[in-house]
Amino acid sequence: MCRSIKTLRPPYTETVTPEDTRAAALQYVRKVSGFRQPAAHNTEAFELAVDRVAAATEELLASLVVRR
Repeated sequence: MCRSIKTLRPPYTETVTPEDTRAAALQYVRKVSGFRQPAAHNTEAFELAVDRVAAATEELLASLVVRR
């Protein structure tokens, strides 16, 4: 899948910023859509997808229980 997306949960990353989450979401949407930069008529759908993936990622990370 997207090799440039880094793992965002402990112990791999102790602090995750909203920018980290959005960057991962952007990479995912780019990979799935096949667009690095969408055409003007697809920009709204593309940005909405990035927002939703970022929100789902934040929810996932907040819900995970990591045992060390």
